[in-house]
Amino acid sequence: MIQWVYLSVAILAEVIGTSFLKSSEGFTRLVPSLVVVISYIVAFYFLALTLKTLPVGVAYAVWAGAGVALIALVGYLFFGQSLDLAAITGIGLIVAGVMVINVFSGSIG
Repeated sequence: MIQWVYLSVAILAEVIGTSFLKSSEGFTRLVPSLVVVISYIVAFYFLALTLKTLPVGVAYAVWAGAGVALIALVGYLFFGQSLDLAAITGIGLIVAGVMVINVFSGSIG
Protein backbone atom coordinates (compact mmCIF):
# COMPACT_ATOMS: atom_id res chain seq x y z
CA MET A 1 0.00 0.00 0.00
CA ILE A 2 2.80 2.44 0.81
CA GLN A 3 4.11 2.10 -2.75
CA TRP A 4 0.95 3.84 -3.98
CA VAL A 5 1.52 6.70 -1.55
CA TYR A 6 5.10 6.98 -2.84
CA LEU A 7 3.89 6.94 -6.43
CA SER A 8 1.27 9.59 -5.67
CA VAL A 9 3.91 11.86 -4.13
CA ALA A 10 6.15 11.26 -7.16
CA ILE A 11 3.34 12.16 -9.56
CA LEU A 12 2.35 15.27 -7.62
CA ALA A 13 5.96 16.47 -7.44
CA GLU A 14 6.44 15.86 -11.17
CA VAL A 15 3.26 17.80 -11.99
CA ILE A 16 4.39 20.71 -9.80
CA GLY A 17 7.82 20.71 -11.44
CA THR A 18 6.39 20.56 -14.95
CA SER A 19 3.90 23.32 -14.13
CA PHE A 20 6.72 25.61 -13.01
CA LEU A 21 8.76 24.98 -16.17
CA LYS A 22 6.64 27.55 -17.98
CA SER A 23 7.16 30.11 -15.19
CA SER A 24 10.93 29.50 -15.16
CA GLU A 25 11.12 31.05 -18.65
CA GLY A 26 13.85 28.68 -19.81
CA PHE A 27 15.51 28.59 -16.38
CA THR A 28 16.10 32.36 -16.44
CA ARG A 29 14.00 33.03 -13.32
CA LEU A 30 15.54 31.75 -10.08
CA VAL A 31 12.57 30.86 -7.86
CA PRO A 32 10.52 28.96 -10.46
CA SER A 33 13.71 27.23 -11.62
CA LEU A 34 14.46 26.09 -8.07
CA VAL A 35 10.89 24.77 -7.73
CA VAL A 36 11.39 22.76 -10.94
CA VAL A 37 14.70 21.24 -9.81
CA ILE A 38 13.54 20.45 -6.27
CA SER A 39 10.25 19.01 -7.53
CA TYR A 40 12.01 16.68 -9.95
CA ILE A 41 14.46 15.53 -7.27
CA VAL A 42 11.50 14.69 -5.00
CA ALA A 43 9.63 13.05 -7.89
CA PHE A 44 12.48 10.76 -8.89
CA TYR A 45 13.31 9.90 -5.29
CA PHE A 46 9.75 8.75 -4.61
CA LEU A 47 9.55 6.98 -7.97
CA ALA A 48 12.69 5.07 -7.00
CA LEU A 49 11.05 4.07 -3.71
CA THR A 50 7.99 2.93 -5.64
CA LEU A 51 10.10 0.71 -7.88
CA LYS A 52 11.23 -1.34 -4.89
CA THR A 53 7.83 -3.06 -4.91
CA LEU A 54 6.01 -2.23 -8.16
CA PRO A 55 7.13 -3.37 -11.61
CA VAL A 56 8.74 -0.54 -13.56
CA GLY A 57 6.29 -0.84 -16.45
CA VAL A 58 3.25 -0.53 -14.22
CA ALA A 59 4.70 2.30 -12.13
CA TYR A 60 5.75 4.24 -15.21
CA ALA A 61 2.40 3.71 -16.93
CA VAL A 62 0.56 5.10 -13.90
CA TRP A 63 3.11 7.93 -13.53
CA ALA A 64 2.86 8.93 -17.18
CA GLY A 65 -0.90 8.58 -17.48
CA ALA A 66 -1.69 10.50 -14.33
CA GLY A 67 0.93 13.11 -15.20
CA VAL A 68 -0.51 13.72 -18.67
CA ALA A 69 -4.04 14.09 -17.35
CA LEU A 70 -3.04 16.35 -14.45
CA ILE A 71 -0.79 18.57 -16.58
CA ALA A 72 -3.63 19.01 -19.07
CA LEU A 73 -5.86 20.05 -16.17
CA VAL A 74 -3.22 22.47 -14.83
CA GLY A 75 -2.82 23.95 -18.30
CA TYR A 76 -6.55 24.51 -18.53
CA LEU A 77 -7.04 25.89 -15.01
CA PHE A 78 -3.92 28.02 -14.61
CA PHE A 79 -2.66 28.85 -18.09
CA GLY A 80 -5.93 29.20 -19.98
CA GLN A 81 -5.02 26.43 -22.42
CA SER A 82 -7.87 24.58 -24.05
CA LEU A 83 -8.03 21.12 -25.56
CA ASP A 84 -9.95 20.00 -28.61
CA LEU A 85 -12.05 16.86 -28.76
CA ALA A 86 -9.19 14.74 -30.12
CA ALA A 87 -6.89 15.77 -27.25
CA ILE A 88 -9.57 15.13 -24.64
CA THR A 89 -10.32 11.74 -26.19
CA GLY A 90 -6.63 10.81 -26.23
CA ILE A 91 -6.15 11.80 -22.60
CA GLY A 92 -9.29 9.86 -21.70
CA LEU A 93 -7.85 6.77 -23.37
CA ILE A 94 -4.61 7.18 -21.42
CA VAL A 95 -6.53 7.41 -18.15
CA ALA A 96 -8.63 4.40 -19.16
CA GLY A 97 -5.44 2.44 -19.84
CA VAL A 98 -4.10 3.24 -16.39
CA MET A 99 -7.40 2.15 -14.87
CA VAL A 100 -7.30 -1.15 -16.77
CA ILE A 101 -3.78 -1.80 -15.46
CA ASN A 102 -4.82 -1.07 -11.88
CA VAL A 103 -8.06 -3.04 -11.95
CA PHE A 104 -7.27 -6.04 -14.15
CA SER A 105 -3.51 -6.53 -14.30
CA GLY A 106 -1.95 -9.43 -12.44
CA SER A 107 1.39 -7.58 -12.64
CA ILE A 108 0.50 -5.52 -9.60
CA GLY A 109 1.42 -7.24 -6.36
